[in-house]
Amino acid sequence: MQMTVPGWREVRDASVLLEDESVLVLNKPAGISVMGERHGTDLVELAAEAGEQLYPAHRVDKVTSGVVLFAKDLATHGGLTRQFNKRTVDKAYLVVTATTGLPDRGTIELPLGVGRKNRVRIAAAREAIRADEADGRWWVAEEDVLDGKNYPSTTRFHTLWSDGGHSVLLARPVTGRRHQIRVHLAWIGHPILGDPLFDKAAAAAGLRTHLHSWRLGFDASWRDGSRVDVVADPDEGFWEPLSSALSADAVDRLLHDGARLLRPA
Repeated sequence: MQMTVPGWREVRDASVLLEDESVLVLNKPAGISVMGERHGTDLVELAAEAGEQLYPAHRVDKVTSGVVLFAKDLATHGGLTRQFNKRTVDKAYLVVTATTGLPDRGTIELPLGVGRKNRVRIAAAREAIRADEADGRWWVAEEDVLDGKNYPSTTRFHTLWSDGGHSVLLARPVTGRRHQIRVHLAWIGHPILGDPLFDKAAAAAGLRTHLHSWRLGFDASWRDGSRVDVVADPDEGFWEPLSSALSADAVDRLLHDGARLLRPA
């Protein structure tokens, strides 16, 4: 997705979700990297140029919009990254696919590897992927995993809505691998709408990728250890391909249903 990168103050003022003495949480626009962008500007660089030092506690892809958590100091950053490493952070994404037919809920347990040109892929042949769609599970047998470095990866999802052409999913990555949700869904035949990794026409047209970091929950030691839950509902552009099928009230109900699924049993 191509875009003109705005200044830091403009981004900050438009997207801040939560801020205190230790963290800054932004609702990142699609089309700008968190950090380390080789061919453009990223949020960490923009902040540094404006005199603000930030340390991202995690990454979301350039094409992904939504919640991003930054620490303001290294001590806070260390505590937050440990939570991500221990998988005690609650992460929930919203996804639009241009497909239907997924079960109400599912688990994708497909190891990831890195192929040519540093591209993330499933560490097995496509035909080795086993599916039990009645049980909502996709996996590969241990003997079918390709030789070389690979990373066990698990994504759980719920289907929140589906019509004759699209589906809206609530995706919860158990592990936090690069491109995990995008690759997992594509390799089981349900790529994310507008994903340039798998839709070159969408990339050429500069279309939005419909993957949104919706909710993030973490423990805040600087707040007496209390749990912090941050929510960034998607903007109208995220829902635009579904505008003829989903009213504003229907979107509200869909988000309510998604939030209910995230409550502890």
